[in-house]
Amino acid sequence: MMKRFLSLKSLSRTVHINDHEEHGQDQDDDHDHQCQRKYDDDDQKDVVGRVANCTTSLTVWRKSLVMSCNGFTVIDSHGNLIYRVDNYIGRPEEIILMDGSGSSVLTMRRHKKLGLVDSWLVYEGEIGDHLQYCKLNTSGSSRSSRSKRPIFCIRKNINLLINAKSNVLAYVYRDTSDKSCAYVIEGSYTHRSCKVLDGCTKKVLAETRRKEEIVGGVSYGVEVFHLIVHPGFDPGFAMALVLLLDQMFS
Repeated sequence: MMKRFLSLKSLSRTVHINDHEEHGQDQDDDHDHQCQRKYDDDDQKDVVGRVANCTTSLTVWRKSLVMSCNGFTVIDSHGNLIYRVDNYIGRPEEIILMDGSGSSVLTMRRHKKLGLVDSWLVYEGEIGDHLQYCKLNTSGSSRSSRSKRPIFCIRKNINLLINAKSNVLAYVYRDTSDKSCAYVIEGSYTHRSCKVLDGCTKKVLAETRRKEEIVGGVSYGVEVFHLIVHPGFDPGFAMALVLLLDQMFS
């Protein structure tokens, strides 16, 4: 597995360089490299959960580096480990997105109150037993109580009509009671071709793309793909949305 990971790191660097050469955008390249250097110089724990000031290109591998479980491994264009998911077996009730050092970034839990609709709540960090405490503490004065409230709710789109052609995969709400969504996810997760759109402007904020390269005569298929995060959107939250799409549509 480590040999496969090293080849994936090498591929990520090569693809990133080739993409720039094909487009011939020298000035944009200089800007991107400056942004990337700034990105790499910051502490690892500050990288995750931070809104990107420039386009971030990540390579997502649907495989955990831990031998005994399934998961995800995410590296940047320089081959650095940025995110990882190790607690990913079957249909988990909770998924924890960690940074490269193993610190919890976001926790996703199934929201069981919506019946047949596949719905998830997203929390900052690792919630553990604090979630029960938050339910009992109604004063709102505790910092830990505020920090453990869900920051987003993601609901799978259900097409009730047999011939429905909607390409909407899921809706993202800032609160479970909101009627208007903050973001819309469209496309096909099966083909790793999805876009996260602003709910109002429909501007593309993040997207997944197939990685078509073949290494050593073996194609990575849909197990390895790109996650492109555009300026102004949180790469960590974008990866969390990928994890939930995988739960909803795999």
